[in-house]
Amino acid sequence: MKHSKLIFLFISLFHVGMLHAQNYDLVIKGGRVIDAKSSLDGVMDVAITDGKVSKIGTNISTSGAKQVVNAAGMLVVPGLIDIHGHNFAGTRPNSYLSDGLTAVDPDGYTFRVGVTTIVDCGGPGWKNIHVFKQNIIDPSKTRVLAFMNIVGEGMRGGAYEQDTSDMNAEITAQAALKYKEHVVGFKVAHYGKRDWVPVDRAVEAGNIAGMPVIIDFGGSLAFAPLRLRELFFDHLRPGDIYTHVFAELGGAREPVVDYETRKFKPFVKEAQDRGIVFDVGYGGASFDFRQAIPSLEAGFFPNTISTDLHKGSMNAAMKDILNIMSTFLAMGADLNKVIEATTWTPAKVIQRDMLGHLAEGGIADVAILQLREGEFGFWDRNGYKIPGNRRFENQMTIKDGKIVYDLNGIADPVVYKQ
Repeated sequence: MKHSKLIFLFISLFHVGMLHAQNYDLVIKGGRVIDAKSSLDGVMDVAITDGKVSKIGTNISTSGAKQVVNAAGMLVVPGLIDIHGHNFAGTRPNSYLSDGLTAVDPDGYTFRVGVTTIVDCGGPGWKNIHVFKQNIIDPSKTRVLAFMNIVGEGMRGGAYEQDTSDMNAEITAQAALKYKEHVVGFKVAHYGKRDWVPVDRAVEAGNIAGMPVIIDFGGSLAFAPLRLRELFFDHLRPGDIYTHVFAELGGAREPVVDYETRKFKPFVKEAQDRGIVFDVGYGGASFDFRQAIPSLEAGFFPNTISTDLHKGSMNAAMKDILNIMSTFLAMGADLNKVIEATTWTPAKVIQRDMLGHLAEGGIADVAILQLREGEFGFWDRNGYKIPGNRRFENQMTIKDGKIVYDLNGIADPVVYKQ
């Protein structure tokens, strides 16, 4: 009888221990968790199982965990979402950002900076969206989505993007619906004439497919630019996106800060309050401190921070999404707003609310960032430079619960499998 009681006591203690020791795949310990959707901001642990966030809390047991990550002193945030990249890389001549030589393959430029989801912004049109899926989406470990170009040929540049006869709303919308798992909306870019044909056809496609449009407005010095007020209030819908918001292109498009007075135009904030989404889209020539600083000082903050990643931008002032985020800190932006503009807000904008957050039960896409202190400089395309004392550095990227990038080997054990 005494022996039976001892066995019963041992079994009871074993079961109590099992309640506290979970077989997590990964436990991230002691980082500052910032998650806009859940309004979390504090030092916590994050446990991951089967590609999902299984628990967020303090003092999560690591007993039985396959890997443990020491994130003390670091920021633990949702995997970053870049809604404006150019990833339709290819070798086709005269193709620019549509199966051409200027776009970049995503995996080489995403995980190392904490990006788990990137949206190609207008590279494919309805004529080659199948090529984009086969050559870029399918083989990439990064989650790759797309804004389809309203131009059937896609973003081939030059005369292709001026050809209104190749802007078919119905066909474009149907192609988007065929690939709705991967397509998030429609793009207008680089149109230089004084009419609204591309914008209106993209919006028509958006109405058919139930998706937003993203506008890269104007780009020709041959015509006086179309007016932003008319674009925002007469042509776009709430949820539609205006990218390159801080561009100053010398008359090729209307800026949000007046050239002469250097004052922010109040109707832009009115449009934002109405539901128009404003995206940074930094790019090689589409960010200017003369536009950004007065806008922030006037209380205007862009909804989303994105790169406009391509070969020209990544080796110039833009560099990568972390550099842009650091630039906003240097301009005085709030840390949490910068994180939100690269995680939860872009997820909502592209109608993918399963992404961009760390809610329990959600997809375990995580970026672990170090906020380094020091003396740094941030400059724009004109060489205007501002100092900063903080810079983001990515320590680890986790996608679908698996470590895909580890800068300094902060996982224990350090295990990496392609």
